Parts: sequence; C-alpha cells; structure tokens
Amino acid sequence: MAASPSSTMILSSKSSRASLSWKNQLASTSAFRVSAVTLPRRSPRQCPRFVVFSMDAKPTVLVAEKLGEAGLKLLKEFANVDCSYNLTPEELCTKISLCDALVVRSGTKVTREIFESSGGRLKVVGRAGVGIDNVDLAAATEHGCLVVNAPTANTVAAAEHGIALLTAMARNVAQADASVKAGKWLRNKYVGVSLVGKTLAVMGFGKVGSEVARRAKGLGMHVIAHDPYAPADRARAIGVQLVSFDEALASADFISLHMPLTPATKQILNDETFAKMKKGVRIVNVARGGVIDEEALVRALDAGIVAQAALDVFTVEPPPKDSKLIQHENVTATPHLGASTTEAQEGVAIEVAEAVVGALKGELSATAVNAPMVPAEVLLELKPFVVLAEKLGRLAVQLVAGGSGVKSVKVTYGSARAPDDLDTRLLRAMITKGMIEPISSVFINLVNADFTAKQRGLQISEERLILDGSPESPVEFIQVQIANVESKFASAISDLGEIRVEGRVKDGVPHLTKVGSFEVDVSLEGSIILCSQVDQPGMIGKVGSVLGEENVNVSFMSVGRVAPRKQAVMAIGVDEQPSKESLKRIGEIPAIQEFVYLGL
Repeated sequence: MAASPSSTMILSSKSSRASLSWKNQLASTSAFRVSAVTLPRRSPRQCPRFVVFSMDAKPTVLVAEKLGEAGLKLLKEFANVDCSYNLTPEELCTKISLCDALVVRSGTKVTREIFESSGGRLKVVGRAGVGIDNVDLAAATEHGCLVVNAPTANTVAAAEHGIALLTAMARNVAQADASVKAGKWLRNKYVGVSLVGKTLAVMGFGKVGSEVARRAKGLGMHVIAHDPYAPADRARAIGVQLVSFDEALASADFISLHMPLTPATKQILNDETFAKMKKGVRIVNVARGGVIDEEALVRALDAGIVAQAALDVFTVEPPPKDSKLIQHENVTATPHLGASTTEAQEGVAIEVAEAVVGALKGELSATAVNAPMVPAEVLLELKPFVVLAEKLGRLAVQLVAGGSGVKSVKVTYGSARAPDDLDTRLLRAMITKGMIEPISSVFINLVNADFTAKQRGLQISEERLILDGSPESPVEFIQVQIANVESKFASAISDLGEIRVEGRVKDGVPHLTKVGSFEVDVSLEGSIILCSQVDQPGMIGKVGSVLGEENVNVSFMSVGRVAPRKQAVMAIGVDEQPSKESLKRIGEIPAIQEFVYLGL
C-alpha cells in the first residue's frame, strides 16, 4: 500500500484483524474516500483484511437545508458537497466530524453540541440569509469556527415586499379579495386611502429602509426617516429628511419598520409610543416581529389609534391560529415572505457560497459575524481594554441626540509603548461594536469592523499620544470623540465642541474618567446616570435617597467640577435601571440642570 507523501500511516496487525491509523499532515480541510480491499487469503497471520483511505485535497461542505443551484455549483467547484436535508440534531452531530463547512438556513439549530462534535474540524458555518439567531456564536468562536451570512442579496426583495404590503393595506386588497371569493360585493366597505402626499416614516434607514424610501418617493409620498447612523447626505440624495424618533412617530401617516431586533429595539412600538402617533396611522413591518408589542398593537387597533397594520413577521412564528392580532379585520398578514423571491433566493445562495469558499481559502470575509480567534497572550493583555473600548463606544453614541447623524469619530490612545508595539485594530473594532451593534443586526468583530463602519458612512480616525513612563501597560487611557452632532447631555460637549468620553483601566476594571471637560471616576461595571448640577452641599445625598427608596444599588459615585460652587457633573454607577418615576424625581431636584441615563 503506497501512502501519500504528505501523510503518515501506520498499519498494525493482530491475528486476523487489522487496524489502520493515520496522522494527516495535509491541511485540516482534507476529505477522505473509503473503499474496502480484500487480498487473496493465505493465512490469518500472513494477509489480513484492511481498509485503504485514499486522500482527497478537497474540503467537505455539508449543506443541511435547500440552497439555490447557483450556490451549490460554486461550492462544488471548490469542495465535496454533501446535501443532506432534514437531519435530526443527533444525525447532524454524527456527520459534522467529517465536514469542514456547514451551510444552513433558519431551520437548523447550530448548537454548542455540534461544534463540540466537530472535533475542531469545522472551519466555517454559512447562514444563507441575514439572521443568525440559530447559530451559537460564542461556541463558534471558542472552537475557532468562522460564521458568515448573506446580508445583502435579499435587500430588494424585502423592500419590494414592504411596498407591496403598504399599497395592499392602503387599498384593502387582501380583505376585498377574501370578500369577493366569499361571494360578496362590498365596494363601499373597502374604500381605501391614497398614498400621494402622505408622510411615510421609515424607521431604520439601512439597506432595506433606504430602498423602501426610494420606492415610496416614486409613489409620490413624503418620506422622513429615523436612524442615528444614517449619513444625512445619503438621505438628502434620496430626498429623505432625517428626524428624531418622537418626531417620526408624531408626523407619520404610514410607518415602515426596518430596524433589527436588539435589546434597544425590543417592543419599541408599545402602548407609550402608540400614544404619540397620529390617530389613524398605518404600520408596516417586514423587519423583526419582536420590535412590536403585539398585545399593545391589538389595543391600538381596537382604539382606532392604528387604522391598519400589514405584518410579515411576528414574535412567534408561525403565530398561534387563535391570535387576536392575526384575526383582526384591520390586519394584513403574510408568512415571512420578505426574502421569498426566486431572484433573492439565488442571490442569497451565491453570496453565502462565496463567503464559505473564501473562508475555506483563508480569506477574511466582510460578512463574518463572529470574532476571529486572537492569540491567547494578546487577548489576556488587552482583555480589560477591550471591555473599556466597547463601553466607551456605547456611552458616546447614547449621548448623541436623536436625529443627529454620526459621521466622524476620533479615537485617541495614550500609551508609553512604541508605535509598533501596540496594535489598536481590536480596540478600534470594539469601539465600533459599541457604537453600531446596539441598534443594528450586524455583529461587529475584528474582521468586519472597518467594512461595516465605512458602509454606514462612519469615519473612524485614530491618534496616538506617546506618554512618558513604563510601557508595562499597553494603554493608559482611551478617549472617544464624536464631532458635528448635538448631545442630549450638553455637559458632555468639550471645549472643542464635540462629545467626549474618556476611560482608563484601574485594577483590571474599566472606569469612566472624563465626560466633556469634567473629570469623573466611575466604574463601568453597571450603568450610569450623569447629572449636570450646581455644585452645592447635599446633592449626593439627595440623589442617593431617591435611588435608595427604589432599592437601586449605587456602585460608584463621583463628582467633577470646574470650581467650588460652580458647574459640576455627577456620575453615578447603578446596578439596576431606575424607574421612569425615579429618574423624573432626580430631574426635579432644583440644583440639577440636566441628566441622562446610559445603559451599558
């Protein structure tokens, strides 16, 4: 038996049984073909039966859900492709140890058990679509597996479906169709409303939202949008005005939702926000079901606040058959058809196949959604600064007033190390992550941070301040500045006119050390309340009493001031989010001029 020069094989024989073990020196993406060979039988000792493994340099890709032919063709040109659909979790765990890549849609759960069962061989998981809720990203990263998706191919399809629902709702198409098929002819009942001259609020001005806006402009609608990251010049080019969240709600005749489901957007349309809308508003949702409180929507429909709703997505899919929302006569519903066009499905297949092939070739993918593996020694040293960088990004963007488009961010690092001894890419990526991820469906990491920022018109520049002292610590401080925006907390504006936050790591814990021009010192372990006040005795006690009455634990409290009895900023670290009533009481303390709660 001749072994491949790049493989070491050991053949051992005991009695009439043989075992074959091998140590593969090829890349871990090699695949095998197994064939049984029987030699002429002389005696059990002289010539046992054994199995020959013929080595194949092609990797193996397991496609676990149906994929468009164009995507399969791309995969087959590079790899051995195993199309096995409807696998049970146990069957998938069994097959995965022989695969270098896995391609799924939304129906397959890629759990920690699957990554563990792969034995380290699985190098990439491709999600044919945008959402990656069905993939355990933390487990993927721990096992060195890249996760890629296909975020752009279904953009037009989703936008077209949004417009289809908008027009169908305005003219009662679904209800009238059902009525005619039931033998009725109710022309007077199904009088619709015109779209020309009406105001459409696009909530989320990303790829899909901007495409919906373009099409709505063609229908003669006045389009406004809310998105804290949308570049104002891009909106102007389409003829769209960027406004605050509350202004969008109050002005709109129609609202079209295009925001991802994040902690910040979960049930963002609720009883409180419905109350801010025009009576008779109409709502379209082709984004994520969880952004609407569905029970509150039923109440708003019954009260006439919302005249109609057209929904393609739901909190639970499929929704219960007896759902009051689905059965409501003023609701048009479709079964998550946003990306369901022939063209979109082929485009998704090609996009995910290209990403998977690129990853198997060792190329960095712009559609990667989890962090790449970082050398342990580098991660250990930078770990507290990584946390600091992300939280400073989160703080800075929350200080931006609604409607202000974030365009320019400057990051300054203070370090005693030589310029070539500090790679800031990971820190920059984490600042980008903190700024974009809370209100976006994109998962930011070292691979895609710069690409994602550029895609959103966000320019991030870096500056190094060389400090005297010991280079033992990689970074002394990190400062984040956002220029040309308004702030919901005026004291966060520095002397140069930009929002500024600065932080340091103390005893392994990230701290906020500067807000605007005010020196503070508060741990970033929980969330923060910033209060701008007149510096006078008793202020800490007054605020602390309000929080104590609600059993909100204060972890840190720090006051920075320009001079005694003058302007001061109090930073309060809290373990729990205070109620709106408590925050209102804090704002009503006479010496407090403004305050803001910042969730971390």
